[in-house]
Amino acid sequence: MLTHWHIRSVLLALFVLTCASTADDTSRSSGLPTYRTTVSEVRVTFFASDENNHPVATLTTSDFAVVDRERVIRKFRSFTRSDETTLDLVALVDLSESVAPRLRVAMSAVLQLVAHEQSIPADNFAVLSFGGASEEASGETSLGTSAAIRPAVLCASGCGASNSVSRLLAVKSGGTTPLFDALIFGADFIAHHRRAGARPVLILFSDGIDTISLHSAREAQDAVLDGGALIYAVDIGTSAHHISGSTFLRQVSEATGGRYFSSSPRSSPPDGAATVLNALLEDLRASYVVSYDLPSHQPGFHSLRLLPTHNLNLTFHSRNGYYYEPSGH
Repeated sequence: MLTHWHIRSVLLALFVLTCASTADDTSRSSGLPTYRTTVSEVRVTFFASDENNHPVATLTTSDFAVVDRERVIRKFRSFTRSDETTLDLVALVDLSESVAPRLRVAMSAVLQLVAHEQSIPADNFAVLSFGGASEEASGETSLGTSAAIRPAVLCASGCGASNSVSRLLAVKSGGTTPLFDALIFGADFIAHHRRAGARPVLILFSDGIDTISLHSAREAQDAVLDGGALIYAVDIGTSAHHISGSTFLRQVSEATGGRYFSSSPRSSPPDGAATVLNALLEDLRASYVVSYDLPSHQPGFHSLRLLPTHNLNLTFHSRNGYYYEPSGH
């Protein structure tokens, strides 16, 4: 069955900065937010997991400290539960030749999500694909690549309808792997379909190997960060030599504050779908938002970490930093 990869590095933050004046929010080439105004506070959305990688739902402000650009923050303006109560869920499925032996497992997991998950409204779930022997996009394509390798929208809503299920069952593996381009496409899709009060999540089924993208791994990761989505990556690689692909899947899921799952060749699709979805819902229910005064107006990248103060077995999950530029820069 799918198993959690225990995240050892400390991750950080979905950020919204509350400004003393109207913000002119733009983005740097890094993809992380850049703020060009007088900022009064930083808001960090996160969840914590215990030594068994289970979310912790009973945190207090005494359980953690924030390290913002090496400054330790213990005095917070506010600490509340996250107000995101639903998911905007996109499954992005690798159909390329390198994952052919595991394609049926991945698609079975997607079909399980479509057929049996009642906690996600039909309009909040979409399925995209990339690679494959042939693809049919529903009017939405990607980045100027040839038609054979464009990411495709298999269903954008109502994925449980008979015609959508037939399309999902008809996919075929083969061809090259434009993984990085597909992530950018997925991030753009999420940004244009995001609903207020819903947490955007991209479940990526792939071996993490890219063979033909026009964009880089960094550009792909930055695009997802800009779109605000968490990545829950399911590694469906079968080759013993796909270590670099697994590393990328871990990195991109960690950077966004999501999770990485390793898929065994013997895993059952229903259990796999349930494992990923249960983790998503548990993380959602155990999320918090903490705010504090901006500790430094020094321009540039501010790295962030949440560290445990009492229980050293706690691990905190979220984005890992933000950019700050004062007004007039």
